[in-house]
Amino acid sequence: MTDVPRLLAGPETTRPARLGYGADYNPDQWPREVWAEDARLMQAAGVTVVSVAIFSWARIQPAPDRWDFGWLDEVMDLMHAHGISVDLATATASPPPWLTTAHPEILPVTRTGETLWPGGRQQWRPTSPVFREHALALVEKMAERYAAHPALAAWHVSNELGCHNVEDYSDDAARAFRTWLTARYGTLDRLNEAWGTAFWSQRYTDWEQILPPRLAASYPNPTQQLDFKRFSSDALVEHLRAERDVLRRITPDVPVTTNFMVMGETKGMDYAAWAPEIDFVSNDHYLQPGPQGREEMSFSANLTSGVAGGRPWFLMEHSTSAVNWQPVNVPKRPGELARDSLTHVAHGADAVCFFQWRQSAAGAEKYHSAMVPHAGEDSALFRDVVALGRTLADLAPVVGAERAPARAAILFDWDSWWASELDSHPTEALRYRAEALDWYHAFLDAGVRADVVPVAGLDDGRTDLADYDVVVAPVLHVVPAALADRLTRWVEAGGHLVTTYFSGIVDADDHVWLGGYPGALRDLLGLRIEELNPLRDGERVRLDDGSTGTLWTDRIDVLPGTDVLATYLDGQQAGRPAVTRRAVERGSAAYVSTRLGAAGLRPLLERLLDAAGVRSELPEPLRGRVELTVRRTADEEFWFLVNRTDEALGLAGLDGKALVSTTPHDGEVADARPSGEVPADTLAPRGVVVLRRPRA
Repeated sequence: MTDVPRLLAGPETTRPARLGYGADYNPDQWPREVWAEDARLMQAAGVTVVSVAIFSWARIQPAPDRWDFGWLDEVMDLMHAHGISVDLATATASPPPWLTTAHPEILPVTRTGETLWPGGRQQWRPTSPVFREHALALVEKMAERYAAHPALAAWHVSNELGCHNVEDYSDDAARAFRTWLTARYGTLDRLNEAWGTAFWSQRYTDWEQILPPRLAASYPNPTQQLDFKRFSSDALVEHLRAERDVLRRITPDVPVTTNFMVMGETKGMDYAAWAPEIDFVSNDHYLQPGPQGREEMSFSANLTSGVAGGRPWFLMEHSTSAVNWQPVNVPKRPGELARDSLTHVAHGADAVCFFQWRQSAAGAEKYHSAMVPHAGEDSALFRDVVALGRTLADLAPVVGAERAPARAAILFDWDSWWASELDSHPTEALRYRAEALDWYHAFLDAGVRADVVPVAGLDDGRTDLADYDVVVAPVLHVVPAALADRLTRWVEAGGHLVTTYFSGIVDADDHVWLGGYPGALRDLLGLRIEELNPLRDGERVRLDDGSTGTLWTDRIDVLPGTDVLATYLDGQQAGRPAVTRRAVERGSAAYVSTRLGAAGLRPLLERLLDAAGVRSELPEPLRGRVELTVRRTADEEFWFLVNRTDEALGLAGLDGKALVSTTPHDGEVADARPSGEVPADTLAPRGVVVLRRPRA
């Protein structure tokens, strides 16, 4: 992968390394007289990079045989003249009306057979050969025209691939799905075995009989559904590769990225599998509604770092204040713009960018905040934007620093996410990511750093279990034999595994491991479950450690040598084990059979961490109130201390000098301490302090 700071400098400049700062820039929404004002304000804010032409296909190619690059030439020249690099989009995110009118066969089709018509965005099939032909022609034109432009720092393939078209059920998709299945299984006999087609008379005798899991009379085949999710993610990767390969052929020295969406319930794209296809990882993140919004932001930034293998990445989009797509869209409070931005930097972002530069006056996103709001330059929000630019400039020493590994990790698996939430399961209420987020929240409450790492990284070297003393694998539903063996060897060598209900249940084909649950992990955990026992909505069970469980219980029989850490006090499992732990050679394996929520998990987690010898690096008064993240170079560490509360906190007892310290304000210019020998004594409400320390 390419280093983010090098590419942001642009190919023909020697700009000193600093964190990138900028936004999506859409000058084609504005008259030319606004462009010079934009450039002036960008310089005032400290902007170093902008993403351009993301949704400009209709402007660049107004008709099949007409091209209009004049305006884009002006913008590229203007950015270069003001020292601003350009992350240039291929503009293929949304086809122009002339293309969808001439070729309606490129439009996506839903599971129920409805066509997704133009009028929004991403109205294209990932597997459409017609769309691919026109898109690659545009990419080639873009690459040829701007290959040598000095402002060009990176290529931005499409935009948020799969945001609105990840699963297409058209005839194009059906043909591509059959090709994908042929490559995966080789023979129909192997496919029939994997899909369990002896059930419900589904056995296939010809590849042409196979369709996507369209609307059916009852539950579609579960392995067919799982494979279609895998295929749909891979189909988008294939389009990404197609554009990338054109760019690499014409501009081999310009790095290529695309913006992931590691956030919330965006689960259709297996980003752990996508990351090796691009030169550096980029991500978009927007605060999710709900009581765990801040924790989810940190979780997503952490997972993005795991997807990137701990290397620096690019925060391509987030919001300066309110968004436009939630039921109620409230602005951010003082201090939150800086706190949110620096949380991403803490987890490895070497560039902080927003959607968008100037708030739109028209269109579906006109009420989405931007760096320059409708109120203009004379606004508290723009003053916050300028202050953040100064803060990011002060953080130049952090550029290129890797994420310092924690001693604990949360294992994240897209296959388990997809498979555990399929229909015809013990409960429809299970949410894979919610359980993972609860564990992460509990780590934050305990003041203990934990990395979020993808299972896919175990195979390609991005993740090494040997780096961790404790690994939590919540709802690790899909466990192939090789993964079970890997986890067992790691535990035997001294690792401490924690997993939960509905884990170890199926193999890669979504076939149940027989002999009792939790299947592939049964012997490692030292327990056996004969029947799964989810809870109904509203049901709760009490445990003898004072916690309360929801969603799930298991009727556990412990095997010899397995300790019971907590017992059910009531419900169908009253008097039976709820939480267990088994010593395995030098390590251990623990099992949690109910959903305890973040508050209920904290005391249990602390008990499990204590047994593994893992402690918080924070002084006791700060644990749970401050999020600690560490980045490091060969000689230094940078401790990012993020205040999770609305109270000022003293930092006595922490070594290091403050590189920056943010302070919320209420309408005036935000305070950001300059670089230098400033003692780290106070962490403001919703503030961030970055300590510079010698590497341990």
